[in-house]
Amino acid sequence: MADLILELFSEEIPARMQAKAESDLGTALEKALGEAGLNWSKLETASGPRRLTVFMDGLTERSADVKEERKGPKVGAPDKAVEGFLRGAGLSDISQAEVRSDPKRGDFYVAVIETPGRDATDIIAEAVPAIIRGFHWPKSMRWGTGDLRWVRPLQRIVCVLDGKVVPFEVDDISSGDETEGHRVHGRGPFKITSRKDYESQLSGAGHVKLTRDARREVILAGIEKVCADAGLEWIEDKGLLEEVVGLAEWPVVVLGDMDPAFLALPPEVIQLSMRTHQKYFAVNDKKTGKLAPNFIVVANIEAADGGKKLAEGNSRVLSARLDDGRFFWEKDKATLLEEMAEKLSTIAFKAELGSLGDKVERVAALARELAPKVGADPDLAERAASLAKADLVSEMVGEFPELQGVMGRYYALEAGEPAAVADAIRDHYKPQGPSDSVPTDPVGIAVALADKLDTLVGFWAINEKPTGSKDPFALRRAALGVVRIVLENENRIQFRSEFTNHCERLGSRDESGLWIWGYDPTSKYSDEDKGVVSSPQTLIENSKDLASDLLSFFADRLKQHLRDEGQRHDLIDAVFALGEDDLVLITRRVEALGTFLDTEDGANLLAGYKRAANILKAEEKKGDLPADLSVNDALIAKGPAEEKALAKALSDVEAAIENPLKSEDFTAAMAELAKLRGPVDAFFEAVMVNDEDSAVRANRLALLTKIRGTLHRVADFSRIDG
Repeated sequence: MADLILELFSEEIPARMQAKAESDLGTALEKALGEAGLNWSKLETASGPRRLTVFMDGLTERSADVKEERKGPKVGAPDKAVEGFLRGAGLSDISQAEVRSDPKRGDFYVAVIETPGRDATDIIAEAVPAIIRGFHWPKSMRWGTGDLRWVRPLQRIVCVLDGKVVPFEVDDISSGDETEGHRVHGRGPFKITSRKDYESQLSGAGHVKLTRDARREVILAGIEKVCADAGLEWIEDKGLLEEVVGLAEWPVVVLGDMDPAFLALPPEVIQLSMRTHQKYFAVNDKKTGKLAPNFIVVANIEAADGGKKLAEGNSRVLSARLDDGRFFWEKDKATLLEEMAEKLSTIAFKAELGSLGDKVERVAALARELAPKVGADPDLAERAASLAKADLVSEMVGEFPELQGVMGRYYALEAGEPAAVADAIRDHYKPQGPSDSVPTDPVGIAVALADKLDTLVGFWAINEKPTGSKDPFALRRAALGVVRIVLENENRIQFRSEFTNHCERLGSRDESGLWIWGYDPTSKYSDEDKGVVSSPQTLIENSKDLASDLLSFFADRLKQHLRDEGQRHDLIDAVFALGEDDLVLITRRVEALGTFLDTEDGANLLAGYKRAANILKAEEKKGDLPADLSVNDALIAKGPAEEKALAKALSDVEAAIENPLKSEDFTAAMAELAKLRGPVDAFFEAVMVNDEDSAVRANRLALLTKIRGTLHRVADFSRIDG
């Protein structure tokens, strides 16, 4: 058994690419050597700013010999069949094959192919260059005169098996046994003979923390220490932490100071400037819980003065950035938010859907309409929506697009707008991802829903829907955002009518009833030469088609959301088939239905339903289903006891589920349905549906239809698996 060390040493690898590249290299080497017949006991990987490393312990030194038998055609088969067999088996003459006999098949040819094993050195020397040349980077480059592509110029390849170099060459770079350490503290080179030697030299004289875990541990310990010493609290930022883990080979945590005057800026501006431009961590004062005039920087050098001058330099750079932020802040405050909003008419939203100003006007109208349905004040909702996009033309958002909405809130408060309006401006983009929170204030809910629904209806109207994996306008995210907002706040909204009504804001009908696109030339956001489409075009023949298609899209998003919470997708289909468009109501039905079907009564009733539905389906195919499927009570009275019991149970349950369905007590409705389980089972055990008497047969088919119809009051059981 031997140990392998593979290191690919290059110029700086972007931090965001390191973890995946580390995993990809390990996977590629594992696949290549495994397919070549080698085995090993352990594989580990590491990555850093300038290197990707794979360790393989207990690697077999040679692949096993392989003996394969390949059956061929019968003796005496046509020449073409024999020639094909020889080519496939790698034989030059049929005499090289064996002849074997089979009692059923007779004599036939067999090729015995023996493939000798190969030395691990030869396998590795062949596999690694192929892996390097075929390695995928999100972005790569070429350098010099070679044709190799790598994320940054590749400088060294260390490939050592059991203390010896595995010789090969990639684009004039020869494999070897020397690596480099830290550029300042321990460049080296260092000669490598084993994994232990490699790790000890780099972590010692080389001043390199090899693994991401090791560097993360050092950084977190350093942050904890400097914060404890200065009475500060680190504002946790896992995304930035993972980034700086990939920036420093020998991380050293340093606390820096900034001018306290900058604390007059909104804290989001300070934190984002630190994070985006400088990769600094922000900290709070432990006593006040507010942002402190300090920052934490992770350096890649251990300074003799403990990092004092390094912190001073970083402070000067940060001050320059924050001076820009202060300039933008003061300039933006001098402009009213309403004045910013007026400029939105000059910014395109989507050619077919007008400017941002046009969108804002539609969103404001929709927010006002939705407000009573989510418990919001209509005037506040409309006001918030009319100002929600205004900060997009501000200097601060121009510099920091991530602050859209956040800065709008500050500008609204500066202008004296109500807190509910300001908060809604900040929150209307939410949720922007699965981990993001949803708006909870009614005004914010109304504006967030209106903004997303306008986008969805608009893009559906111009037929710009997501296809496959492509969703350039993030429409899936918008729909999933609507689903989460509505469910988490339990907002009761009839989406079908909202979709249809919003088409009125996108256009109007012509004399034939077709939807025609056109802006209102009197709109406060529109100019005659910009806001009105010169040649109107037909967008959609019927708003109901749009509403149905968009509702189906929402059903898929609801499935995704409920699947993540452990619900079955077929139950969602069963409830959506009823034509329901209230997502809260649908979810409650799905939850109650899932609980019911998990019981013995529910499972057996489903089986009974399937049996009834299958009989009806078979009769429908034959065309033998009677036109009149009303139950004849007189015939029931003459039938067996089981038939009478089922008819009575159906009548009782039909009446009993009325109030629970009206009051949306679906658990109670399911409990009533459970009472059908016994009568349905007994009916199928004792009664022949296809009776010789055509009237009796028709009446029993009517009973089956009644079973189906009763259960369909709760859900379409035909869509349920099982």
